[in-house]
Parts: sequence; structure tokens; C-alpha cells
Amino acid sequence: MPSIEKILYFLSSAGLSIIGVAVLSYGMSAEWASSIMACSPKINNGTFESNGTATIRMGLFKGSEVKVSCPFFSPGGQNFIVFERLSNIGGDGIGLHATVVVLLVFALVASAGSILITLYNAISNPYETYMGPIGLYVCSGISACLAFLAMILFLINLLGINIAKEMLLEGDNEITLKDGDLTIEAGFFMILPYIIVNLLAILLVYLYAHAAYRQRQEQQKPTEDAPKEILMY
Repeated sequence: MPSIEKILYFLSSAGLSIIGVAVLSYGMSAEWASSIMACSPKINNGTFESNGTATIRMGLFKGSEVKVSCPFFSPGGQNFIVFERLSNIGGDGIGLHATVVVLLVFALVASAGSILITLYNAISNPYETYMGPIGLYVCSGISACLAFLAMILFLINLLGINIAKEMLLEGDNEITLKDGDLTIEAGFFMILPYIIVNLLAILLVYLYAHAAYRQRQEQQKPTEDAPKEILMY
């Protein structure tokens, strides 16, 4: 039976991983970015005279757009499926967006592994194998790395390829858009606390493992330092 100290450390680590899963799950269902752009009818002389605005709000799976006097009158709001809109556009945007979602799903799976390993260690004393602290380090480390990589790829897709503008222009050849205000929403920032709690989960188990190792070393030290004459008896 594990000691009370070990149970507390590993249950706390499991609690952090559970919080991380809840935070990331909420983040994946929330909005990630919004953008409002100036809109004008497409003209041939190259000048841009703003006639209205186009606003888009998007998450990982669903989005919405509102065009006001773009180009001539407001058709009202419209909801859309992000993957469907990106597939109509083509190019690298849909590939990067799909990669972001896949990375976050794998991060959740790795977090589930962390929870199982910590709970198992809280009720038993497995050998120092992949089911011990090493397994937690690997699973939580993978979760944090995948989530961070997903953040980078989303920013590349949003700022480099400018998928927000591409989605607003999709199927509309009568307007010209000018880059406007881009806002990163709460869903994107939920990745940061997810990474932090995974690192804290690793830290808690590391502190326990380090303290347990030092205790074992202290217990062995008197025997190692004892005179050979005493050890012979």
C-alpha cells in the first residue's frame, strides 16, 4: 500500500491533469479568433473605397460571418462549418487546420494516459517502469508539446495564410476586403493553462520521486559508511 505522502502527490497530479483536460475541452469548443475587415465592391482601377464591413468569428469546428453593406446591403449573419468552408477554398489552410485539431486530440489522449498512470500509482506501488513516474513524464510532456505546437500552427494559418479573409471571400467574387482588426479569442488562450497544469503535474511527481530517492540514499548511507570489521559480523 502506498504511503499517505505518495497518495497525496499522485492524486494532486491526477487532479491537475483532469483540470487540464477540462480546460482544453472547453477551449476546443470555444471561439479562437475574430476579425473585422473593411469591404468594398470590386473595381478595376485599383482604388479601395470602403462600402461596408465583413466580420468573421471562428473556432476549430464552427464559425459565423456577418456582412454589413458588403457590397451593397446587409444579408444578415451566416453560420458555417470551418472544415467545409476551408475545403471549398483548398490550399494549405485546411491541412494546417486539420493538423491543429489532430494535435489537440492526441494531447487529450496523452492527458488521459497521465490520469490513468497517476491514479494507478496512488493505489499501488508499480516498479520503475513506464507505469511509474517515467510514464507520467512522457504523457504529460507530450501533451504540453503537442498543445504548444498546435498554437504555433494555428497562428501560422491565421496570420500567414490569413484563412479568415479567405473564408470571407469564398464564393463571393464581387467584393474586395482590406485587412482589419484581428482578435485572438478565449479558446486559443485556453491552451496556455493546459500547458501549465501539465508541467505542474510533472513537477509534483518529480518532487515526490526526488524526495523518495534521497530518502533511500540516506537509509543506505550508514551501511555503506560502516567499518568493514562491523560488517563482517
